[in-house]
Amino acid sequence: MDDDLTEYAPDIPDNVLELIFSYLKLQDLRNCSLVCKSWNRFLNDENNEVWRAQCMQKLSPDAFKTDLLSVVPTYKAKLRAFFHAWNPYDCSRHVYIKPNGFTLHRNPVAQSTDGSRGKIGFQHGRHAWEVRWEGPLGTVAVVGIATKDAAIQCHGYYALLGADDQSWGWNLVDNLLLHNGDAHGIYPLLNNAPKYKVGERIRVILDCDDNTLSFEKNYEFLGVAFTDLPDKVFYPTVAAVYGNTEISMVYLGPPLDG
Repeated sequence: MDDDLTEYAPDIPDNVLELIFSYLKLQDLRNCSLVCKSWNRFLNDENNEVWRAQCMQKLSPDAFKTDLLSVVPTYKAKLRAFFHAWNPYDCSRHVYIKPNGFTLHRNPVAQSTDGSRGKIGFQHGRHAWEVRWEGPLGTVAVVGIATKDAAIQCHGYYALLGADDQSWGWNLVDNLLLHNGDAHGIYPLLNNAPKYKVGERIRVILDCDDNTLSFEKNYEFLGVAFTDLPDKVFYPTVAAVYGNTEISMVYLGPPLDG
């Protein structure tokens, strides 16, 4: 049976493959991509009907009502971003994830700093994701990374992300880099560096091979922010204090050099 499949698999027409693959789960599709070059070619088309159907099944219609996912143009990339989005089970109790699956909303709770982590952490390779802050920043608006051991909520208005040795962050309010409870200088290293404006796109770049964390703003590379990161699993993380603020995160995959 297996020999027959190996012999005839490359000759199955694309329209038949599309029908067969439409019934399969994601893990099965991954296995199918390893069967032969023909199937791998078909499944490497990230905009074909199979990935469109998977995308429509998994993502809420709300995710397509704005330009949020315009940075991930293919159906497979949108699906990948969904599986890396904010984790509704790993966030402050004062935060909820909106129906689109990509945006968190911080409830207007006084004297609390609240954060959220992404669903998937990284320990190897290079990864980039985009963060967009909608609404006032307040006194604390930190974007960066954290391990599972970092706190995700605390009492008071506090730069929670970067407050311990398990998190690294950039406070967009005062342009300070934060880690282990200390400020690690102004970032970016520019004279009178402009402050973040609501709605601007922040791109976070984690290089687990070189152990560095960097940022871009509106597609301009701002330089390496942190070096010598430890060999741990890091999650995309934010911390906020302003009531009703909303923060979206879209995973992009490996960063494009240059």
